[in-house]
Amino acid sequence: MNIESAVPTTKNPAEQFAGDVWLDPIAMPHEANQTMVVATVRFAPGARTAWHSHENGQYLRVTQGIARFGSRDGTIIEVHSGQTLYTPPGEEHWHAAAPGVYMEHIAMLQNGEDPSTTTTWAEHITDEQYEGR
Repeated sequence: MNIESAVPTTKNPAEQFAGDVWLDPIAMPHEANQTMVVATVRFAPGARTAWHSHENGQYLRVTQGIARFGSRDGTIIEVHSGQTLYTPPGEEHWHAAAPGVYMEHIAMLQNGEDPSTTTTWAEHITDEQYEGR
């Protein structure tokens, strides 16, 4: 057993996120047969991801604030602190902080066989999609 080394907080890239979003890794694979990835992600008010999907799905546990999750059919779900959202494998979606509030969630997913293709990124969401219009 060992205490994991501290990893500096990183700002997520503008190609995949709009607004200020920061990432703090919690758990990353050490061995070849390990696939679990866990991170704390913090969103400034109104900050959001681009459209994306995960090869093996994803769990997101909101720990602070109010999150918004959108799907391609236009559905937007608000998730509050203490609630967990599951997104099935391959479902395109986005997540964001609700307007006017910071949001933090713990992201949990399993890497695919090729970790670089675990998440497939697409275009940025529009203000209309974020607002549900």
